[in-house]
Amino acid sequence: MKIHYEADCPPTLGEPVAVIGYGSQGRAHALNLRDSGEDVRVGLYPGSKSIERVEADGLRAVPVPEAVSEATVVMVLTPDAGQGKLFRESIEAHLQPRSMLMFAHGFSIHFAQIKPNQDIDVAMIAPKGPGHLVRSTYAGGQGVPALVAVYQDATGHAWERALAYARSLGAGRAGVLETTFKEETETDLFGEQAVLCGGVASLVKTGFETLVEAGYQPELAYFEVLHELKLIVDLMYGPRVIDDHVRQSMRQVLAEIQDGSFAERWLDENSNGREGFLEMRRKDAGHQIEQVGRELRSMMTWLEPVEK
Repeated sequence: MKIHYEADCPPTLGEPVAVIGYGSQGRAHALNLRDSGEDVRVGLYPGSKSIERVEADGLRAVPVPEAVSEATVVMVLTPDAGQGKLFRESIEAHLQPRSMLMFAHGFSIHFAQIKPNQDIDVAMIAPKGPGHLVRSTYAGGQGVPALVAVYQDATGHAWERALAYARSLGAGRAGVLETTFKEETETDLFGEQAVLCGGVASLVKTGFETLVEAGYQPELAYFEVLHELKLIVDLMYGPRVIDDHVRQSMRQVLAEIQDGSFAERWLDENSNGREGFLEMRRKDAGHQIEQVGRELRSMMTWLEPVEK
């Protein structure tokens, strides 16, 4: 794997940038690029609740079509499920010739939710950390590693432009790893569905239920299976639990990601108001482990923020 650092990247992007969206990643990208001397504006829909925050941060908030038309580099940092519609309605017709369209996740391009014209560059810079960490490490003189990929190099300079963006984001301080849209998308979805969200959450909940059903105090069960997880995460492995059946299940999850059936289900879920997802969230919110956890976390005054 090829890794780029600051010395390998152009010193500056030097192009007007439109950051579309001002969530966790959007804010970090916009502020870091601005502080690196880049010309940044933030594209939002009229009436967005984020407009006040953008202006308080000293940036300019403009409607998405206007932001796109002003820029030659457009970074889309809105939720994946709505990017296709946003692109068709507010971005596509306003892209300048030879622009670079960018993403922090390959989903919309890899699963053909967005089909860009052949005359623009298409690239990805995907920081391997949440937005608040991308911002705080940059402010502290460091950075978060990122993945870089080029899907379409219409200008012949897509790699240089993408690496310049990565440097201005602060990723060059930590390392920028080359990948592809396909590899990033499929590994990211697999990690989330089989391990980080699906696997670990189910393992913790099942462990909690097993202890409580056996008559142990729920508070002790919470400490043992969830609270201490962060302390021993590198040791969380056991052949009696993570067996061949789990391995086969993981292979099936990966196969559904690779063949696009997971993406199809997720897009359908979002187009139907995410009823199934919201029902799972409601069910988990009412689980005993969440009730016990809220009580115990309220005692941990060192947590930020402390939950009431």
